Amino acid sequence: MQTFVAGAEESSVQNAEAAEDLAALLKGYESYQASFIQIVADEYGNAVQETRGKLKAKRPGLFYWETSAPLSQFIVSNGETVEVYDPDLEQVTIHNLDERVQTTPALLLSGEVDDLEQTYTVSHRAVGESRQEYMLEPRNPDSLFVSLRLSFVDGELREMRMLDSLAQVSILSFDDIRLNEDIDNSAFSLTYPEDVDVIRDGA
Repeated sequence: MQTFVAGAEESSVQNAEAAEDLAALLKGYESYQASFIQIVADEYGNAVQETRGKLKAKRPGLFYWETSAPLSQFIVSNGETVEVYDPDLEQVTIHNLDERVQTTPALLLSGEVDDLEQTYTVSHRAVGESRQEYMLEPRNPDSLFVSLRLSFVDGELREMRMLDSLAQVSILSFDDIRLNEDIDNSAFSLTYPEDVDVIRDGA
């Protein structure tokens, strides 16, 4: 796991102040839209998967994620539930937005962030004048990931780097970023064929 080491051009902070600074930064994102490339690498650093897609997020609680073929998938949240549509499987899974789902990294862009310190140990470092990096380590051992690094350049989220319990690293690089543009709520809904299988929590 990467650690933060203070150097001549870096300063590091690890306490409630880091969590508060990150929360303030994310709350300034009333909406966030971007294209992305997601690369998954194994424990040896070998790329095992690459996907491209786009996401939209709007506070409070609205989220849309789409990955392109051949690994096509759609994820949408209305703040109370999360729908996951896999066209190849002809299946939709609907989850309640419980604590486990809320630790999904990308939902930090639309979900509640006031209690970050209760959910994560947060570290911060400044790299040069324009780049800020925050490392989040979940306090819950059952979290979906071991650590998450958020990289901002001039206040824009440019990268998420997540390490999971299998030592795989998922790197999300964002481009065509649009901050705080108006997005109609209708953009956060899914349309899928009537004959797909729908699976709900507890069903």
